[in-house]
Amino acid sequence: MILNRGGKMNFENDSEILKALGHPVRLQIIAGLCGGPVCNVSAMAGKLKIPQSTVSQHLGILKNRGLITARKTGVETCYYISDERVKKILSDLG
Repeated sequence: MILNRGGKMNFENDSEILKALGHPVRLQIIAGLCGGPVCNVSAMAGKLKIPQSTVSQHLGILKNRGLITARKTGVETCYYISDERVKKILSDLG
């Protein structure tokens, strides 16, 4: 029997968050964003040693799950963590 811990968990939503964080690259992106916004996808790609298009795909998944937001600042797009639970998850993992 699965217990719902007093109704605090939304199993469908929570499993989607965990799926999004379940990829090593996305976990690294989130870890990088924990220090503050990142405004340069090219720099992210260089640090992760993967193509910029791949970083953009992973950012899209995180954004679609509501874990990050993107804001345009001039010609740059800056990415921020929008769901504070991901910071706690990372903290608990570390």
